[in-house]
Amino acid sequence: MNIAFAITSQQGERTNNQDRVGHLLTEQNACFAVCDGVAGLPGGEQAARIACDTLLDTLSSLPAFSVQASYQAIEKSDRAIREAQQINPKLQRMSTTLAALFIDRTQQLAWWAHAGDSRIYHFRRGYLKQVTHDHSLAQRMKDAGYENTGINSNLLYNALGAEAMREVSHSEVITLEDGDAFLVCSDGFWLHLATAEMEQALRMVNSCEEWLTLMQQAIDRARKNDNLSAIAIWVGSPQETTLLQSLADSARLLPPRD
Repeated sequence: MNIAFAITSQQGERTNNQDRVGHLLTEQNACFAVCDGVAGLPGGEQAARIACDTLLDTLSSLPAFSVQASYQAIEKSDRAIREAQQINPKLQRMSTTLAALFIDRTQQLAWWAHAGDSRIYHFRRGYLKQVTHDHSLAQRMKDAGYENTGINSNLLYNALGAEAMREVSHSEVITLEDGDAFLVCSDGFWLHLATAEMEQALRMVNSCEEWLTLMQQAIDRARKNDNLSAIAIWVGSPQETTLLQSLADSARLLPPRD
């Protein structure tokens, strides 16, 4: 089962990049992770680094992935952050989001986990769907039927290392199909692109690198200079299952004509 991927991460106009992106790809397994240090608290960058590195280091020692092993690796990442909090009093509140995609290449299975507002999207048979549900106040108000315009989307109720840590959300295991595509990204990326635009971009390209580039260009033209990170993952040949739609539908993603 062929897997191709591409990564983008940029600092924007921030003084530092609190995102951490990582991947592990072997003949048997694959993991793609994005961590975004929670803003407004010291140590977000360190928390993201600890979480991502611990997760991938733990998985790299395993001959094969399992759902239980991936969950235990995430728990180990959370413990590593909390141990670091105890060492440095200035970092006692540092925390990070997590979005991680796991793939068993031998059995052609996939599953994912997340905490906070970093997201995972799944493309199959022509359609892109957000498959994670943000752990944020804005999302909770929307779910309850309240207007959430003006609510700070960075107000989270779950993150690795957070004082009131809740259980990380886990997906069911799915069987992969040729042509599946995934997008794992931080909020700095998805905040400025509608799901329909991500889907449309995928219909216009022949590689995961081109997919990321097209979406990144749309974000840059909107001058959204925040930290942002994303990983595009293609299983098999997604380009054979997508169709180019009209240029009118693609206007946001194309550069303006001179």
